[in-house]
Amino acid sequence: MVILTGGAGFIGSCLLAELNQKGIDDILVVDNLGTGNKWQNLIGKRFSGYMNKIEFRRQIQRNPQDFGHAQAIFHLGACTKTTEPDAEYLIDNNFNYSVELANFALEHDVRFMYATSAATYGDGTQGYSDSKFDGLNPLNCYGFSKHLFDLWVLKNGYNKKFTGFKFFNVFGPNEYHKESMASMVFKAFKQVNDTGEIHLFKSSHPDFENGGQMRDFIYVKDVVDVIWKMYEDEKAGIFNLGTGLARSWNDLANSVFKALNLAPKIDYINMPDSLIKQYQNYTCADMIKFYKIYPDFKFTTLEDSVMDYITNYLSNNYSRI
Repeated sequence: MVILTGGAGFIGSCLLAELNQKGIDDILVVDNLGTGNKWQNLIGKRFSGYMNKIEFRRQIQRNPQDFGHAQAIFHLGACTKTTEPDAEYLIDNNFNYSVELANFALEHDVRFMYATSAATYGDGTQGYSDSKFDGLNPLNCYGFSKHLFDLWVLKNGYNKKFTGFKFFNVFGPNEYHKESMASMVFKAFKQVNDTGEIHLFKSSHPDFENGGQMRDFIYVKDVVDVIWKMYEDEKAGIFNLGTGLARSWNDLANSVFKALNLAPKIDYINMPDSLIKQYQNYTCADMIKFYKIYPDFKFTTLEDSVMDYITNYLSNNYSRI
């Protein structure tokens, strides 16, 4: 059996589809479906059971033997809202929950792979190397909660047993339920349909032009491909998972217009004051460690990723992987 937390979420449901394609369907999906439409990401997927996250946490602590036959835990269940104000919730959900599962995995010799985040790097002044963890200063509590668990893994030497993925700006199918935390590709597609234009933040930093702020955008199909490769090859460590290439928001917007066969029309709007102090003007994954293992891996370009996402998914009423 495989345990997949966050299995109905964006990346989790795409990984669920990937596992199914590899012939794996004895999967316990753990999530919190609530009253939204995230449940739709489970349509067409094969899995042996579902548990609510709260009940799962309770049961794995009270009756760990019930899950002792698991072969692997893919821990992708977390609050990813970078503007979440409830620090107690973030620490419990993103740190304590992860520690609980990690301890279970160690005690029962279960493979453990988990999601961390590029938000751990803060404003990037310390760089974006996945070999450096000291001195990082996350800009929000979400990033801090993820950084805490990375430090816990390193402090205990479990990076030699576990596999962590520092996700950069992931976008693609199955994210429609994320509302404000959905990718800019998803939001831009809707904006073009509604108004004919895309809204980007004006720059708040003199080194960047409007829309020139840069991100390392990565397609979710590449993400699940890497996760599977590292699972199959039994690789351990904490790795960046971006493309190693920073692209601007203007590049992204132009890719959306190209996929829709429309002339670009971009409106630059003021950035909310609440975001300015925690805004990353530049991110780019240092992929040296990754390419030492997979020197021939080719990430999909931003233009090709956006084209596939819009043509085969968003334009088809948000169809799912």
